[in-house]
This record gives sequence, structure tokens and C-alpha cells, in this order.
Amino acid sequence: MFANNHHGDGHVAVYVPARAGVQEALVSEEPAVYFRPPYVGVKGWVGIELAGVDDEVLTGPWREAWEMIVTKGRGKRG
Repeated sequence: MFANNHHGDGHVAVYVPARAGVQEALVSEEPAVYFRPPYVGVKGWVGIELAGVDDEVLTGPWREAWEMIVTKGRGKRG
């Protein structure tokens, strides 16, 4: 999900789902880049400030999120 200064929060960021524990680790490691986004943060999603990362860094969380969603979708189809 893309957010552009949502409710004036100052973030131009993407929100991606993350595996258990990843959100906490990233936010504590680099709080200027990673944050707990509104609404979906309670479900483990992580906010990634786009100005703080380059494409190479963004690729990891983006790919991991995609894999989580694809795997979940395949499980539902049986």
C-alpha cells in the first residue's frame, strides 16, 4: 500500500505485510526509515519511508510481502 502524507503524518511511504517479529526488529534498528503504520501496523505490517531507502533495499521487504500474499492465496485454493 502506498501512503502520501496520510492525514498529514509526513510519511511518503509504502506499507507492507511482514512476518512475525520483523516489524519490531526493523523499527528498533532504523526508526527514521521503518515505522508502525496506522491501521495495519497492529497486524505486523511495516511502513517504509521511501526517502530513506533505495530500490535495492526496498526490494527485500517488497518481495517478502509478495511471497506472503501469494502463499496465503494458494493455501485458500486448496
